[in-house]
Amino acid sequence: MAAATIPAEGMFDCRDAYVAAVEALAANDGRIVAVVNDSVGSSKLGKFRDRFPERLVNVGIAEQNMVGVGAGLANGGKIPFVSGAGCFLTARAMEQIKVDCAYSQANVKLCGISSGVAYGELGATHHSIEDIAWLRAIDKLTVIVPSDPWETTEAIKAAAACDGPVYIRISRMPVPAIERKKQVFSIGKAETLRDGNDVAIIANGILVHRAIAAADALKAEGIFAKVINMATVSPVDEAAIAAAAATGAIVTAEEGLAKGGLGGAVAEFCAQHAPVRMRMIGFPGFLPTGSAKWLMEHFGLTADGIATAARELLGKDATA
Repeated sequence: MAAATIPAEGMFDCRDAYVAAVEALAANDGRIVAVVNDSVGSSKLGKFRDRFPERLVNVGIAEQNMVGVGAGLANGGKIPFVSGAGCFLTARAMEQIKVDCAYSQANVKLCGISSGVAYGELGATHHSIEDIAWLRAIDKLTVIVPSDPWETTEAIKAAAACDGPVYIRISRMPVPAIERKKQVFSIGKAETLRDGNDVAIIANGILVHRAIAAADALKAEGIFAKVINMATVSPVDEAAIAAAAATGAIVTAEEGLAKGGLGGAVAEFCAQHAPVRMRMIGFPGFLPTGSAKWLMEHFGLTADGIATAARELLGKDATA
């Protein structure tokens, strides 16, 4: 399988891992097809198109049709990877995702490209910050938010092997490769990346490496934070949340709305089964126009922001 390219200083664009994984799957399985909404370039599927021209369907800028075509291909025995900008895929085609994919249990793999605030300067119309909250509310739809190239590759492979609809949120914002003692990915299973008993940080996507950096900073202050990568938001790993709640304090961090998103999922479980102090780091709603970097920093979706939230929960002062 082709390696992901490195944009700068050991940082990776997860779209590269995504397309390499889909192409490798297609080389060994004739059922694998791609459906796009005039997004061959932004989805980086150019090599797939050139290698398998008869297995890529470009419907143009017609997201509802795109998802419907994907569902039809699935009903015909194919395994379609339906790929488009997360903001348009999820908002414009919500009915098709709900009815044609989830309700009908069609074997469609929905790939939300350039999710979160990757399109920063294009403004709120292009920000995909509501997608997890929307899709988590749909029954029988698996929702995965990978953290780095390795996990993106594994999520694509797992989605292809899973019989049913899956949404994979694929970022274009550069991330480092996460260091793991054990490289095991399973849908519905969280991953503990740091052990700690003082506070738990639950994150996914591009916030995972920031959560690790926050935990390292807290450790230097004598605060030991458990870091959990909750890549699968639906179905969520309730046992992992219970273990996080046992620390007495949870911080959630995500590149999207915490209301209804990862933060919402964790809060719902804790409210019913394990009441605990919480802080939910995410975007508050419609965002101003600005670069992705500025938006992340302005709204505290940084290692410092996560560490500060943990200190506040514990009543600690960084200067103390």
